[in-house]
Amino acid sequence: MKYLNEYRNMEATKGFLHLLEETVTKTWNIMEICGGQTHSLVRNGILELLPEKVRMIHGPGCPVCVTPINLIDKAVELLEQGVIVCSFGDMVRVPGSNKSLQEAKADGGDLRILYSPLEAVKIAREHPEKEVVFFAVGFETTAPANALSVLHAQKEGLTNYSILVSHVLVPPAMQGILDDEFCSIDAFLGAGHVCAIMGTKEYHPLAARYKIPIVITGFEPLDLVEGIYMAVKQLEEGRYEVENQYARVVREEGNIEARKVIDTIFEVGDRAWRGIGTIPNSGFVLKKAFQSFDAEYKFGLQAIEAAENPNCIAGEILKGIKKPHQCSQFGKGCSPANPLGAPMVSSEGACAAYYHYSDNLISS
Repeated sequence: MKYLNEYRNMEATKGFLHLLEETVTKTWNIMEICGGQTHSLVRNGILELLPEKVRMIHGPGCPVCVTPINLIDKAVELLEQGVIVCSFGDMVRVPGSNKSLQEAKADGGDLRILYSPLEAVKIAREHPEKEVVFFAVGFETTAPANALSVLHAQKEGLTNYSILVSHVLVPPAMQGILDDEFCSIDAFLGAGHVCAIMGTKEYHPLAARYKIPIVITGFEPLDLVEGIYMAVKQLEEGRYEVENQYARVVREEGNIEARKVIDTIFEVGDRAWRGIGTIPNSGFVLKKAFQSFDAEYKFGLQAIEAAENPNCIAGEILKGIKKPHQCSQFGKGCSPANPLGAPMVSSEGACAAYYHYSDNLISS
């Protein structure tokens, strides 16, 4: 196949659904890691087409969703100090403990919505009298661009640019989910865009340690159904391997040049995940040599204690313990217009996917 629309061909997708029906004999719980996978499964009606014995569980696959409240509060604090804060658009409406970035902007904060951190470097260059901070949120996928922005700022001698880092890593999150006492996961669909950067080597120890199949997939209907079939086939045969359905994009070694850029700027450290807690060695932090570009260090931002909204069950949803419509506030006290938690407002959040696309799932 050469063209994207071929991966949206429902006849080809139905072929794998038929194979799946013929293969599955037991009930299996499969978690898709990425919110993009969740949205595709829900938007394309795939969940309703799967055999009853194949149960999809939605994982913490949205870096916006797992950005802790206290980091949003720190970004708000920077806005209130007169700093130009730059961010991707899906962060601006995520609730902090008191207000979102959007609300801070309405109160007079200088918030810029960008498509690339390199735009933030340009703003810093054009406004040397102002401090500019880019809210660096993401999985491994966005880390190269955020690291590159620091290298560009350093090369240009910009002392008014820094980043507020909230980078989280997928394999440690998978381990954290598997170690949870309520975990019922039998297999994973790995995030293809993350593996396009990092490769697949990090997943082999997980598959071996927990005896669990991991299939790396893309995001189109054919990608996902083929990946689910590959995972079920492993489970039925008693295998637990790392398989790469997304071979047209993902290589075992990943993107070597992108990884070099990441390794220049970042090192691995502990990270707090919203609704989940701190997971050891689950995020990127700036190396000491680049501390002057660390907004938390530069502005002396202190640790902020911020409690979750007691009516929001985002943590249970992100760990796959509950589905969005099982929340008592879903579509009532919590909606995209009035989100209680990040999974309802993010473009990759499971709650938003169910709200927009899943009338049949909710009513069943």
